[in-house]
Amino acid sequence: MPTPMIDPYRAPFEILPRTGGHKLLLLCDHASNALPEAYGRLGLPEAEFGRHIAYDIGAAAVTRDMARRLGATAILTGFSRLLIDPNRGPDDPTLVMKLSDGAVIPANARITDAEIAERIRLFHEPYHAAVTAWLDEAERLGEVPAIVSMHSYTPSWKEVARRWHAALLWDKDPRLAAPLIASLEADGLVVGDNQPYDGALENDTMYRHGTMRGLPHVLIEVRQDLISDESGAEEWAKRLSHALLPILDDPAVSRIEHYGSRAGHGRRAEATDAEDTQ
Repeated sequence: MPTPMIDPYRAPFEILPRTGGHKLLLLCDHASNALPEAYGRLGLPEAEFGRHIAYDIGAAAVTRDMARRLGATAILTGFSRLLIDPNRGPDDPTLVMKLSDGAVIPANARITDAEIAERIRLFHEPYHAAVTAWLDEAERLGEVPAIVSMHSYTPSWKEVARRWHAALLWDKDPRLAAPLIASLEADGLVVGDNQPYDGALENDTMYRHGTMRGLPHVLIEVRQDLISDESGAEEWAKRLSHALLPILDDPAVSRIEHYGSRAGHGRRAEATDAEDTQ
């Protein structure tokens, strides 16, 4: 399937409006493999855009289904992480990837600071501004929403199989992560607790919108082979929605709590070369 092109007249993100009573914001940082026409294919073969390096396979489908089941707002990116990674702070060296899982990205290889700033302005910042605006409005209404960010990861890395069905990444706020891990494990699943990645990264999406605001938040990763087709995505959306419902009703999830952060004390359990990142 050809890589989709971004419509220059539309925002580089999509918002699915809230339809139910749950004060929940679903995010999908790596929802799309689309590119603006002006960037072509960044010098890559078409086939690379079907791989995990371009987007999180299955994550958007799970996010959309969860939004429908929970009546929650969802905000999904509309551009490939190869253009710029919205789950990175502006000063992160992996913000614009030059090498990803063995693939050199020609258009990024000698990227200038001015071009990075332009991509931040056009794609990265509008997405985060939309999230900020939604949270500001919730605050104005006296609501304390929970934030769940949906991602996916590869079944193996460097020829080593990953045994986890899903992983929950979190920093110091346990309000969503701890009970959700317990719920999924009770269903017989193998769940990574900050594995294969660590959830503490300064200025990533959860740090920026969850940690800094004192909102309950968690990043959920599902193994890509489990959600790469429609039935798998539906199964996991149903599973995660069912597990989240009682957690969202806990009074502890309905207040602002500042737990601080571990950011800066380590990041990834495996991907130290930054070729496979959340």
